[in-house]
Amino acid sequence: MQPKPLNVLCLVSIGAHPTSGRARRAEQDARAVELGLRLAGEQVQVLHAGNAEEEALRAYLGMGLSELSVLQQPDGADALPVLFDYLKDSGAQLVLTGSQAETGEGSGMLPYLLAEQLGWPLVVGLAEVEKVENGVAQVLQALPRGQRRRLQVRLPFLASVDNAAPVARQSAFGPARRGTLWTDEVHVLDDDLLSNASFQPARPRPKRLKVIKAKTGAERMKAATAKAAGGGGQVLKDVSAQEGAEAIFKLLLEEGVIR
Repeated sequence: MQPKPLNVLCLVSIGAHPTSGRARRAEQDARAVELGLRLAGEQVQVLHAGNAEEEALRAYLGMGLSELSVLQQPDGADALPVLFDYLKDSGAQLVLTGSQAETGEGSGMLPYLLAEQLGWPLVVGLAEVEKVENGVAQVLQALPRGQRRRLQVRLPFLASVDNAAPVARQSAFGPARRGTLWTDEVHVLDDDLLSNASFQPARPRPKRLKVIKAKTGAERMKAATAKAAGGGGQVLKDVSAQEGAEAIFKLLLEEGVIR
């Protein structure tokens, strides 16, 4: 008896080009769709909560999808409740999404909040799904410095992917125009947190480079991939709240977090 195909659903958003700011498919969401296509082929479901008239959505259709579902809601609406209502009755076994949106709030909290409401396990930094047997998936999780960790997760579960996942295939113009965008009218809820927030461009903090004093290539590779060992720092035990606050404040000053 041939096993049933895995029911995979991908959540996608509108991205922004890092230089021009022009709307495009989100890089990490496209990698999630690529992983979904490898697991379920054309049976993969793709879902977006937002405006169906966004032209950038067709870039996902150009990856080989015949259709894409849109939960129609205006900008500034809360996507979490409508996604929860859809997913709880969708029968999805694996939900894939990017780790952080490129536009809007971009807090990276959606996968965590969604998994919490659904009561599903969450895998962060999914790199590959190796196999699925007897309702259990064996996956590879990406860790810092190129390391990988093998996990076993019971279905259904939600996973966020980042740049460790397979690179998304190019979007073809023909399939992008032929694909169908299905819209569903949903109850719109305003995002109070977003409406009261102030936006500013995200700037990555520079990372300190570790000076590697190694002569051979093998030694340099070992030093680059080794886990960082904690040499500095201070362990505080049985101290008052005032002493703890002063130690935290001193550390923030040394790291340049506050000035």
